[in-house]
Amino acid sequence: MAKKPSQKTKDHASYERGLVIAAHGRHYLVQIAGQKLHCVTRGKKSDVAVGDEVDIQRTSLDQGVIEAIAPRRSLLYRSDQYKSKMLAANLTQLLIVVATEPSFSDDLVSRALVASESSGIRAQIILNKIDVTESLSKARERVALYAGLGYPVHEVSVTTQAEATREKLRELVLGQSTILIGQSGMGKSSLINLLIPDADIATREISAALDTGKHTTTFTRLFQMEAKDGVASHVIDSPGFQEFGLHHLSEGMLERAFPEFRPHLGQCKFYNCHHHSEPGCAVLNAIDSGDISTMRHDLFKQLVHEAAQTIGY
Repeated sequence: MAKKPSQKTKDHASYERGLVIAAHGRHYLVQIAGQKLHCVTRGKKSDVAVGDEVDIQRTSLDQGVIEAIAPRRSLLYRSDQYKSKMLAANLTQLLIVVATEPSFSDDLVSRALVASESSGIRAQIILNKIDVTESLSKARERVALYAGLGYPVHEVSVTTQAEATREKLRELVLGQSTILIGQSGMGKSSLINLLIPDADIATREISAALDTGKHTTTFTRLFQMEAKDGVASHVIDSPGFQEFGLHHLSEGMLERAFPEFRPHLGQCKFYNCHHHSEPGCAVLNAIDSGDISTMRHDLFKQLVHEAAQTIGY
């Protein structure tokens, strides 16, 4: 839902529509045509995400106030029991970057996949550093679980297959609004720089415009590429993180966010089955038959547990 403009501003005709290309705290960089404006929100609200289309009121040639957010087509965010963190809005695609080494977290990958499913965003996996052959077979074995669930896995190497990797990435992102996420060390920045040669320069400019005074990887930013068939291409780079809370998802939302659960939902003996230890549970039977992995079911139980936690006072 779009925010209602503040009552302090009545001249809606003076609003300009722009695209949020970077966010740091309550400061945003908004692109309008070829110009970038440093914008803030009214009051202390900070419910604006990179990728949002916003209406702004200029306060100077290069500054403005965000008055309204256009209705979103999607929103990807993570949360714990204390706060939520919006990652990006209006996404069509999530690319999860993992690597042969260092070892990646299956917990983080699965949580990101659950977030994408619950948000209606297509997810794909990038297996990077396939040139590290001694770790490749094990990494392939681990990502095969996700490929079996219907998530495409693309093998790349910035080091030994730079041109092929660039072409594969372009094929994936053109005509899409894509966010890349991954743990530190997976090579996500190298992939971004390969895909967008001037990414470092653009990021430094964004950092200076927002006056962050911090390392350039501490904020989310959007890069615009050429359109495909008239559809804009956006690539969003997010800071690396080690946790992905999904406190905002209910038990019902969680069970539907596991695609391997879906054929079995509604087949349990009890209509209000929680798929934990109930007799006649179709999901548990699917685990016994090997159709659902124990690891994924354990994560489901953990997420349900986390979602049930409340803040103590």
